[in-house]
Amino acid sequence: MTTPDSTLDSALDTSLDIHQILKLLPHRYPFLLVDRVLSMEKGKRITAIKNVTMNEPFFNGHFPHRPVMPGVLMLEAMAQAAALLSFRSLDMVPDENTIYYFAAIDGARFKRPVEPGDQLTLEVEIERMKAGISKFKGRALVGSELACEATLMCAMRQIN
Repeated sequence: MTTPDSTLDSALDTSLDIHQILKLLPHRYPFLLVDRVLSMEKGKRITAIKNVTMNEPFFNGHFPHRPVMPGVLMLEAMAQAAALLSFRSLDMVPDENTIYYFAAIDGARFKRPVEPGDQLTLEVEIERMKAGISKFKGRALVGSELACEATLMCAMRQIN
């Protein structure tokens, strides 16, 4: 069961630091891919960042001679931002029995590589939320350059 969002001040609707993100997402190193939320409009959109460093574990094998962030991890970063937006839009803090699953990815396009030193800006908008299923339009940018875009579907479920 989820709880009302009492641990996060309602004045924080526009931004979240890493400590607040850790209260909302179950992901931890090396799979936490959102470092900060810059802005958020409940029920509408979120802008978050992932600072990409050479210390990322995936760079050891992707690719040692030319490190590039895997596209699937850009999609995962957008999905994590979408989860944050969903939880805040529903005024809830998920508990250990709440899981937020990726349900579908459509129209994924990768436009530029993301390399060590880049800051990935994640822009996600809600297209639809109904009965625990949410559809989002997401973009990941480096500066003003589009790195990745996709339509994401996620499902919130209770597990026991």
